[in-house]
Amino acid sequence: MRFEPRRNKTVSPRTRRLRVAGGALCAAALAATLVTGCGQDSGDETAAATSEAAKVLPNQTTSPSGSVSPSGTAQLTEDQTKRKELLSTVKVTFDKAATTAVGEVSGGKLTDLDLEGIDDQDDDDATGSPSPTGSPTDGTSPSPGGTESPGGTGSPSPSGSASSPKWVAEVVEEDGTAHNVTIDAVTGKVIDSSPDADQSDADKQELADQISKATQTPQQAAKVATDKKPGKVTSIALDENDSNVLVWQVDVVTKDWKKATFDVDAAKGTITDEQVDDD
Repeated sequence: MRFEPRRNKTVSPRTRRLRVAGGALCAAALAATLVTGCGQDSGDETAAATSEAAKVLPNQTTSPSGSVSPSGTAQLTEDQTKRKELLSTVKVTFDKAATTAVGEVSGGKLTDLDLEGIDDQDDDDATGSPSPTGSPTDGTSPSPGGTESPGGTGSPSPSGSASSPKWVAEVVEEDGTAHNVTIDAVTGKVIDSSPDADQSDADKQELADQISKATQTPQQAAKVATDKKPGKVTSIALDENDSNVLVWQVDVVTKDWKKATFDVDAAKGTITDEQVDDD
């Protein structure tokens, strides 16, 4: 019977000497590839490598920790910042605005309620308040002079404070006649209430059919949405979804200032769709 010679045996005595004489220096200098010279006549190289390791390691341990802490502080997007600033000025909640709006129309039912400006910055720009865009180069020279756009480049709230935020509601009578009601979102006072002059007979019939089928109130639909994702309701509307199911579409601004949109079945009170904006 033949045995292969154990060649590893010839290495172990030297390995022991290196472990005893120079193992600590080799580990500190991260010089595993220089084992042959670490225990003999390479003292200068080892000292130099060790000092280099001492210089590098502290920098590597501090810089990652320094880079983690700034990224750990979540930075808000432009849309999140606008929602936060606008909602900080709103004193009248969705529930109170809904009650006030319905009180303006005898026997009416709420079909739509929106906090103006929460996510329709493009519309605001068209009406002459460029501050939500945050881009002073956007407007021509007359617009900065007339709308304080230089001061509004980074702060939409000043433009909101010049004119208080508003709740805009649609309240429908039993026959389908719609009324538009505007409510000051700070004081809760009714700014305007008037019938919709642009309604056709077909529009009235459609609204009358919808309110007769909606057994779930807007308040109930809002609760279903906020139970799923806590936050502030900023919009609710009665409409048919892509599957021709009558739903309450509810917008909720969550604690991290993102917007979640829920479709709540207007008859069953169940969520049929949910979407969360990344911005």
